[in-house]
Amino acid sequence: MNADLERLIALQKLDSTADAARKQLASEPEHERVLEARLEAARQEVAAAKDRVAVNKSARAALEKDVAMQQGRLSKFREQGMAVKTNQEFHAIQHEIAFAQTEIKKLEDTMLERMIEADDLTAALKSAETQLAAETKAIDAERKSGSAAHIEMQATLERIATERAALVSSLDKQVLNTFDAVSRKRNGVAVAEAREGICTICHVRLRPQVFNTVRRNEEIVQCDSCNRILFFVPVKTPAAAPDASPQPAS
Repeated sequence: MNADLERLIALQKLDSTADAARKQLASEPEHERVLEARLEAARQEVAAAKDRVAVNKSARAALEKDVAMQQGRLSKFREQGMAVKTNQEFHAIQHEIAFAQTEIKKLEDTMLERMIEADDLTAALKSAETQLAAETKAIDAERKSGSAAHIEMQATLERIATERAALVSSLDKQVLNTFDAVSRKRNGVAVAEAREGICTICHVRLRPQVFNTVRRNEEIVQCDSCNRILFFVPVKTPAAAPDASPQPAS
């Protein structure tokens, strides 16, 4: 293979790896925002669950206060009933007693509903807190993993920079200028494999004589369509299996 072509293939691999690493590093702030949004959503769910528990508790306290008030009225009317002197007064007191008893029954029924609701709300709060703890643990682990990946990608970029400088210094200047010009125009991809007569990146069929030249890998050839520098990977044919048929006796 042409030495410069071989170097260009290696250079393209380095550039593609470096580009992927830089994109990954650039995506980190957005990824962190996503993680924080997940954590905040879990926190908000816990806060909302606590609010619902607090509202329920406040409602039950108000109901208990109302029950106590009605029970006080009931006791007062019963005491008054002991001192009534006329049927009219007696019936009026009985009416007030019946009303207070009805109100107490309604309030106690409502309190029972609120108590059942409290059990459900408490369970929901516990579930939300468990989910928050799990989410916090998962996100902490993801952040640690991301931190390790960040360090690794930085090291990769430093290694690539060193290897790239060595490659560039050994390349023919005109060949390097061609590579750089195509790379700028083609989103950082200046080298492409030619396979079955087609450029594997732009998918345009090559002229037969061009493909035949590319197949030899002896010179710098560019795609007529996308201008990328082409190379060919020969298909390795499997080695023939040894003949296992029995040999005639000598």
